[in-house]
Amino acid sequence: MPGSVGRGGGVETSEIGRGGGVRASTALVGYDEAVSRYDPLIGLETHVELGTTTKLFCGCPATFGGEPNTHVCPVCLGLPGSLPVPSRAAIEYTIRIGLALNCSIAEWCRFARKNYFYPDMPKNFQISQYDEPLCTDGWLDVVLDEPEAGADGSPRTFRVGIERVHLEEDTGKSQHMGGATGRIHGADYSLVDYNRAGIPLVEIVTKPVEGTGPLAPKVAHAYVTELRDLLRSLGVSDVRMEEGSLRCDVNTSLSPRGSGRWGTRTETKNVNSLRSVEQAVHYEIERQAAVLDAGERVIQETRHFHEDSGITTSGRSKEEAQDYRYFPEPDLVPLAPPRDWVEQIRAALPELPAVRRARLQEAWGITAAEMTDMRNAGALGLVEQTIDAGASPADARKWWLNELARRANDTGAELASLPITPADVAAVAALVQSGALNDRLARQVIEGVLAGEGTPDEVVAARGLAVVSDDTALNAAVDEAIAAHPDVADKIRGGKVAAVGALVGAVMKATRGRADASRVRELILARLTDS
Repeated sequence: MPGSVGRGGGVETSEIGRGGGVRASTALVGYDEAVSRYDPLIGLETHVELGTTTKLFCGCPATFGGEPNTHVCPVCLGLPGSLPVPSRAAIEYTIRIGLALNCSIAEWCRFARKNYFYPDMPKNFQISQYDEPLCTDGWLDVVLDEPEAGADGSPRTFRVGIERVHLEEDTGKSQHMGGATGRIHGADYSLVDYNRAGIPLVEIVTKPVEGTGPLAPKVAHAYVTELRDLLRSLGVSDVRMEEGSLRCDVNTSLSPRGSGRWGTRTETKNVNSLRSVEQAVHYEIERQAAVLDAGERVIQETRHFHEDSGITTSGRSKEEAQDYRYFPEPDLVPLAPPRDWVEQIRAALPELPAVRRARLQEAWGITAAEMTDMRNAGALGLVEQTIDAGASPADARKWWLNELARRANDTGAELASLPITPADVAAVAALVQSGALNDRLARQVIEGVLAGEGTPDEVVAARGLAVVSDDTALNAAVDEAIAAHPDVADKIRGGKVAAVGALVGAVMKATRGRADASRVRELILARLTDS
């Protein structure tokens, strides 16, 4: 629900209550003012659907989509008499994640039943891990390149502690039909799809992240970004936030600045984009500051984030561990990963994203900011492959971050989904370097490749796009340009060499951009000056 500006200059928002009604407006404290008087504390719980072939405890396919309730069996539907059997691949993927996050891998751990009722929980309990998780006590470094990150404008590194990485089964999915918001309030009826129930889900829980100050929202964004890149490099998940395979719960609290104590936290559930993670922290800091300024207390609760307005609204009071009545899962034996297996998994880990970026940055001779631009555009892998295909680092970055990024933005497509390969881009760059194309013609070649007209060489031939560098043809075009613009020619004869640009432009227009501009300039000056 959109905000409005209150009489005191603060922003007011209406809040949807648990019963679906609208509460009185709450004035927000401006962000800069809030962080000048309060210390933010954040924590993130990230849920990752693993990319295994089958579900965690049965042989049903663990794939996204499908007709509702077609990827199910007695085990994942929780039917009486069915028994779970753990997936070795899911356990291996979880260990792989834990090792990449510098965690200790338990020599012995076990699953637990987490008891709560919800329609998309077919068993009315979730098989999870409680006090004996598979991976504990790790960390992940994240770097902020924003100018305000370091006192001298240099990048600043935050070490985010990892409390635990544990394995559990995902729930099904409720669909509330007939309402305006897609939520249960106001819906005519609800449907449940159990295809997702039982898909292996890893939960990565950070320790409280202290000392971020006003950078708290950016640190949260940077952490989830780095974690997403790491998980993708490990090959354990497609980490598509838009499909729910990566979901984030954002915990935020405030305490008076310098007090040394922690405030009461709220948990904003299922935030599903990197931008929204940052917005959720930003909004909660402004909202909680207003609550504390009014002499009230922050309620420990879960909250919903609204993508359209960037605000959070109250969900329900936040449960504690005892509310779930955890106890060891009686249908599963404990897990005891052999140490030699763990070490085999460690030895097979790929080069991690931070190490790879540092290596490529040094090899390509680029700045940290330039590396960040490539990463943010989703172009790092594409640029690397283009360089491997023969292009220079400068040319590869130039074409992917400028022309191709613009075309991707125009069509709303991901850069990697464009119908052009790194080898094609390297071929275009080679044609430009050889003088066979100029940048203008190269853009037309890229247009042809994207349109499905063939390889760069085939597009050049079909469209007749090669640069004209033959002096006979160029001299004829130069003569025509001089004859058509005698006043410009006189200026050049009189010593105003800068005017040559107008004649070069006339030749380029006459040749439809195909002339070799530098050679045209040389021919014009040879005709009209003594040089």
